[in-house]
Amino acid sequence: MKTILTATLVLCLAASAASGQELANFSRQSTTSPEIANDSVTFRISADYATVVTLQTNWLSGQTPMQKKGGVWSVTLPLPEPEIYTYNFVVDGVPVNDASNYMVQRDGTRYLNMLFVPGERSANYYEAGQRGTVTSVWYDSKILGINRRMTVYTPYGYEKNKKQKYPVLYLLHGAGGDEEAWISMGRTAQILDNLIQQGKAVPMIVVMPNGNPGQQAAQTLGLPNSQTNFRDPSMANAYVRSLCEEIVPFIESNFRVIAKPASRAIAGLSMGGGHTITASQLYPSMFDYICPLSMGAAPTDESRAQLRALKKDGYKLYFLACGDADFLFDRAKQLDRTLTEEGLEHTFFVSKNGHEWRNWRLYLNTFAPLLFK
Repeated sequence: MKTILTATLVLCLAASAASGQELANFSRQSTTSPEIANDSVTFRISADYATVVTLQTNWLSGQTPMQKKGGVWSVTLPLPEPEIYTYNFVVDGVPVNDASNYMVQRDGTRYLNMLFVPGERSANYYEAGQRGTVTSVWYDSKILGINRRMTVYTPYGYEKNKKQKYPVLYLLHGAGGDEEAWISMGRTAQILDNLIQQGKAVPMIVVMPNGNPGQQAAQTLGLPNSQTNFRDPSMANAYVRSLCEEIVPFIESNFRVIAKPASRAIAGLSMGGGHTITASQLYPSMFDYICPLSMGAAPTDESRAQLRALKKDGYKLYFLACGDADFLFDRAKQLDRTLTEEGLEHTFFVSKNGHEWRNWRLYLNTFAPLLFK
């Protein structure tokens, strides 16, 4: 009898904690948040002890006051347009995540809750029926002097067909990001999975390196940074050189890729947009698809000569994109003018909004279907 009761207790515990593993995690929030209904969204947090609770979002300025009822604080807002947004609560001055929402993204060392608003624009940000694989890959960099990590996306079916080779997109993050930024905030895997499944994009490998030359990997791994002085003139463009002289050869030696310029693309946002521009100009015969995002550059005699060399070597696509409220929009317009003056055919894609992920997801969703065709 005792054995039966013990077994029953274990089963009950397991059933009540189906989504948890440690006993300390068995308690679950009963509050529903966020809750979308028609054209509004309601946020809730159970905090009976609190005196002041506000909501902080990336689509509204400032903090929105929340009201308390029965120990639960809540606020209902008009539903923003389809996209992915981030938010958190501020409880008595302390930022707190929404414990009822398991959807989070990592931005540097911050974890923020996500609000998904469905619609045409955000349709490809959800999981597709056929999904690729995302892996962390380590490589040795002689140029940077450290062992480093990058993230690699391989499309659905890569593991099955051992003979098929793929083109590669090298996708670079911005300042404050790392090798997981495009996966966590950019929804790269979901966007590529959906576009490929829909037949809108060519199946491709996406390589997302860590663009901080002193980092071995994302800060969340707790690894020490390199003490190399990257301001030393001898280390000029060290990361870009590592990208083109180490990462590209590493990928072409360890993955089934089509190793030629027509099957290589490079794109990057902000700082990564600067890396994209530099790589395309220092290595003009390496990438046939060039996509700087939310970045630009004032012309110099040297950069004009490099652009003329790029034009001479040839390329298939130059896709420049920036938001009209971006603080780097004027620099993007300068690059647009320079490309025009030097006779380089290109697309200048101007969107609304500023220096933010809703633009960078839009850009990836827009230029990925143009690659390798």
